[in-house]
Amino acid sequence: MIDWLRRPPLEPELELAGQTVPIVLRRMRHARRLTLRLAPDGSEVRISLPAWAEAREAIAFAHARADWLAQQLARLPARAAPVPGGAVHYRGAALRLEWEARAPRRPALADEALRLGGPEAGLETRLRRWLEAEALRLCEDDMRDYCAAAGLDPVPVGLTRAQRRWGSCSDKSRIRINWRLVQAPDFVRRSVVAHEVAHLVHFDHSPAFHALLGRIYEGDIRSADQWLREHGRGLYASFG
Repeated sequence: MIDWLRRPPLEPELELAGQTVPIVLRRMRHARRLTLRLAPDGSEVRISLPAWAEAREAIAFAHARADWLAQQLARLPARAAPVPGGAVHYRGAALRLEWEARAPRRPALADEALRLGGPEAGLETRLRRWLEAEALRLCEDDMRDYCAAAGLDPVPVGLTRAQRRWGSCSDKSRIRINWRLVQAPDFVRRSVVAHEVAHLVHFDHSPAFHALLGRIYEGDIRSADQWLREHGRGLYASFG
């Protein structure tokens, strides 16, 4: 038996870089082993565990990997709320945020800038709402493209603020996409929508699923996945 399993019960939280981070357990029916990860925004430590695993073992496992988790936390982009003169990421481009109190409140694209007005205090909220509306518009267009390519009728699209997934298709009649993907390049967002549309046909990751995904998605799915692995956490840096 591993030594750390013999120790007294540990708290379901960790001290990482001077902050207390909760440990959240999620049982997965088909999981074969413990999987440990840090939430994209560093707000919690997440462990997926098989149905047969004991919670105390999972918590002890997280404590044993505290140094590694602290390193992951240190690599997260610093939280940087959008401010006038700063940058807002939209479809892979960094737009200059131009704010003037008397300008229209609704953000408007202008060359390489995003312009808006209204009280500065509500700037972040207005920007997020605009980005979410853009995300829905773009994802609905993506969904129609890929449903047509797969020979499917269009399905409703919803947005999610989840920190665990970029997309989901839970009932084969609706897909949900993380709104933060509107900040990523188009090929990345479209790869996630194509992935979920393929799940409308194959609710698994079988060879048939990957064959369909490869047929309907116009780009290199591996490049899109690599972009998310390298830059995905950065999409959480600008908005809470």
